[in-house]
Amino acid sequence: MSTLSFELARPDIGAWRAGNTGVEGVWQFDSGRPGRHVIISALVHGNELCGAWALKGLLEAGVRPTQGRLTLVFANLAAFDRFDPADHDASRFVDEDLNRQWSVERMDAPTSRERRRAAELRPFVEQADWLLDIHSMHERAAPLLLTGVQPRNQALARAMGNPEHIVVDAGHKDGVRMRDFGRFGVPDDQAPETRSLLVECGFHGDPSSRDVAHDMCARFLLASGGLSSDEVAATLPGWTLPAAARQWALEVTGPVVARSAGFRFHQPFQGLECIAKAGTVIGDNDGEPVTTPYDDCVLVMPSVRQARAGVTVVRFARRRPL
Repeated sequence: MSTLSFELARPDIGAWRAGNTGVEGVWQFDSGRPGRHVIISALVHGNELCGAWALKGLLEAGVRPTQGRLTLVFANLAAFDRFDPADHDASRFVDEDLNRQWSVERMDAPTSRERRRAAELRPFVEQADWLLDIHSMHERAAPLLLTGVQPRNQALARAMGNPEHIVVDAGHKDGVRMRDFGRFGVPDDQAPETRSLLVECGFHGDPSSRDVAHDMCARFLLASGGLSSDEVAATLPGWTLPAAARQWALEVTGPVVARSAGFRFHQPFQGLECIAKAGTVIGDNDGEPVTTPYDDCVLVMPSVRQARAGVTVVRFARRRPL
């Protein structure tokens, strides 16, 4: 496993920790005018700092929606409190991954701090119409926007114009993500008013991940109608990055799930590698060769930093124009 230097500083969110809703870390602003309820969440994992920087920036800039409501969520504060740049993986969560607890069954059985926190945040997520969940990656890699399989979210990704690579996936077998919870996870005809995106902004410790988080927030608020282009330019100067020259959809066909912490790749893959031939051996899963299932197979977010039994270590995808 390579060693990556953690260069992004830990943001001081002390002034914004209490929130204004009675729930720690949750801020909500109501324009008093009809419009979408938009929610942006960060720190679902305690070592993913770029989203915390973005939310802090929105709050410091005094961003307020011109229509509808805006909710900002610092999600896993208990994990964030444990953050140590020298051992950043250890602060991903406290008891279990918060981004696998978004099912009613798990939230109604609050056996961990993450399940209790998900239950605490549940009303805000249930009320929201549009959701952006900001994350970062274990490895140094290009940003990815995860839409789920719903065409309405893919359309939003096209409208936003960034980043270049859009992951179309059905989630994880080991639990439901926030962006797939409730109305966000159903087909278009059942909840046509909703949109939900999860952005992976790059390596956790890379300062460029903060730039990506800024860009995605600005684009999301503009697309949702919460801010106009003039308001984005005035209140969030410098936040928008150049749009991608072209966007690609990566249609995930399946995961590789580790049998144990002993899973190993044969090369130091960073993600978005396109393996030309089916049957190419890329790793070892406790003695079983891991091979690509088809020609021109794209590797999505390969990493062994959290490898253990039941954890997805890479996903296979086919690429097409978005």
